[in-house]
Amino acid sequence: MRGNLSEIDIRSILQLIELGQRTGQLLVETCFHNSDKLTKDEAVKHRHTRNCQRQSWFVFFLNGQIIYCQEGDSNLLRIDDYLRHYRVEIRLEEKQLASLGLQSAPEYGYLWALLERNIINPKIAQSIIHHLVHETLFDLLSLHQGNFVFLQDAALAPQLTSLEIAPLMATVTQQVQEWKQLYPHIQSPEQLPILADIVQLNSSLPTATVSKLQQWADGKTSLRQLARHLNRDILTVAKAIYPYVQQGWLQLVDSVANNSKTHKQVTRMEDRHRVRIVCIDDTTTIGETVESILKAQGYEAIALSNPLEALSLIFRLQPDLILCDIAMPELDGYEICAMLRQSTAFRFIPIIMLTGKDGFIDRVRATMVGATDYLTKPFGDTELLMLVEKYVEAQSFVGTQTRYKTC
Repeated sequence: MRGNLSEIDIRSILQLIELGQRTGQLLVETCFHNSDKLTKDEAVKHRHTRNCQRQSWFVFFLNGQIIYCQEGDSNLLRIDDYLRHYRVEIRLEEKQLASLGLQSAPEYGYLWALLERNIINPKIAQSIIHHLVHETLFDLLSLHQGNFVFLQDAALAPQLTSLEIAPLMATVTQQVQEWKQLYPHIQSPEQLPILADIVQLNSSLPTATVSKLQQWADGKTSLRQLARHLNRDILTVAKAIYPYVQQGWLQLVDSVANNSKTHKQVTRMEDRHRVRIVCIDDTTTIGETVESILKAQGYEAIALSNPLEALSLIFRLQPDLILCDIAMPELDGYEICAMLRQSTAFRFIPIIMLTGKDGFIDRVRATMVGATDYLTKPFGDTELLMLVEKYVEAQSFVGTQTRYKTC
């Protein structure tokens, strides 16, 4: 089952899966444009342009019930946000964190790793799953365009809990409808609240309330993160701050600019000389272009044009990241990726697929053979560098331990 959300909505898709008691996973992908004020006609007109940010979600089912949901580019930060509420100190070993990248649902594997080490108990794990499912369905039921595919597959295991679809949809649909009533004062769960008029807040609200607002409205914590930290749904949090936003005492700002600054600070030029990147592409000009872009930014870049030779050379080169074309003679990118993932040396290395196609099914197939991400040709310097930096940073994150102190 696959199609477009302009032809069938998420609610109907979920109902079909429930009625058919299907087991497998639903993949949904959409494209958000830089401007959040595009009309419906403009969105259709620009849906194939490169000035959009792709986002995807996975919903896992067992016999027509939901057992887990996660974002397509999950990096475990959602789990950490919820763990903050429980004041959990995380102590996972580096190898254990790294191995999560091999799983179809890294977040789910993360929860089980915490359970196996008795860092959290089943009740906490189930509560986090319930919140993540609600959070994901809130996003999905708000979508009006995008693509989807349902893949019948073995159930996500081991199973911790299951949720009936009908009552979930009823609850979340009501939340989505109430959320729309907060527009235009509150537009996105990813907006960052900041204090705009501390004088008015101090004169109108109790000291304890103002203190809490100062703690959370720091311009760094999104509404969604705040909801996770407080173990509340996004609508409850939005309604709580709505009067202050309406009065102008609180402002909500876009998170894009803030994230961009943080991103640049994390990846430093002086660290890049240690990062080796291999590009496998039978088109020589593509390889040379990638080399020149990456070398100019301080990376060690090596272009290989023969896919068969590349397989043997890559084991000697031991790169930190691999860019691999999909459409190549003799050996295509899917085969190369699948072969590399069979080796322990390349189980955790980011592999980014390069292709001239912009098809959803191609992306799904790339994911299924173990690809980390996907980049459509032709691409610009900025697109390539942002994607490379994203996974260079992610590799650094895997090697660190995140912990919250109990206070």
